[in-house]
Amino acid sequence: MDLFSPVALGDIQLANRVVMAPLTRLRSGDSGVPGDLVVEYYRQRASIGMIITEGVWPNPQGQGYPGQPGIVTDEQVDGWSKVAAAVHERGGRIVMQLMHAGRVSHPDVNGGRDIEAPSAVAIEGQVRTPAGKKPYPVPHALTTEELARVRDEYVQAARNAIAAGLDGVELHGANGYLLHEFLSPASNERTDAYGGSPENRARFLVEVATAVAEAIGAGRVGLRISPMHNIQDVFETDEADVLLTYGALLDQLRPLGLAYLSVLHAEPGGELVQELRRRFDGPLVANSGFASVTTRAEAVSLIEDAHAEAVAVGRPVIANPDLVERWAGEHPENEPQPHLFYASGAEGYTDYPTLEQVG
Repeated sequence: MDLFSPVALGDIQLANRVVMAPLTRLRSGDSGVPGDLVVEYYRQRASIGMIITEGVWPNPQGQGYPGQPGIVTDEQVDGWSKVAAAVHERGGRIVMQLMHAGRVSHPDVNGGRDIEAPSAVAIEGQVRTPAGKKPYPVPHALTTEELARVRDEYVQAARNAIAAGLDGVELHGANGYLLHEFLSPASNERTDAYGGSPENRARFLVEVATAVAEAIGAGRVGLRISPMHNIQDVFETDEADVLLTYGALLDQLRPLGLAYLSVLHAEPGGELVQELRRRFDGPLVANSGFASVTTRAEAVSLIEDAHAEAVAVGRPVIANPDLVERWAGEHPENEPQPHLFYASGAEGYTDYPTLEQVG
């Protein structure tokens, strides 16, 4: 097998093994409705084997950033249906990342609502809001009754994504957001059935994944994790505890037959990631993280060395809508413009040229 060969991730058939990583771009305005600009952005990148959308909030409390899209209102569902149609028209595949920001937010961002988290433990530092930087607030610790409500909101969001025509969903259990917050003893100080032991800390994510898989089919549900990424105060520094926690998580998810597991880790071919891959016993999407840009050579090697079934790529896909064509022909790449990653408008979003345009 090679990077440019087809592969199936659950029920999703990919033309190649390059996956567009979920990339926060924040172009959906105050309403969280993806408009024509967002449609064009994803349409341009339809030759990627599978697009994973930027994180989309499954409930209003879960909005983490101004301009982040949602999948709750009829208008948001309609906006995403136009995105899905544009990608499918070009033969592409697209799944929606469902991302509840948890404590990585502020009432100035989510419309004045409570900030939800496993425990009432704030992140140290400041959050960007429309009114400028402010300290992260102490979040509200979700009750067991509220956890059932959040789980059901994930299920409805997944149903909405499928109703909009997307090929599946990815549950964001990484990077310090809500589902990840449950996994770490640094952010989860609960003493009930959802805290304490590794099995208990994995419980909520298992319940959400199980409910979503039952609602839309396990073959259309992926999961993203980032063990030992140590970001946004979700610290996982005890390797033994990490293996126990993620092992408990994946042992319980394995019978579901989820579409894929995406692991963000600096060493995709290393012992930890490959052990988690064995425990999951399904397709692995490798993502080597934020510290270095994924190169063509790295992506090719991960597939040829059988370390993963597919490779998630971030910044090169932002700058090269036709990245697969460029990599397949070993053509030069556009350079990304990081200062425009989170801007508004088309600049640095839909104006990167294709080979055809520069040829």
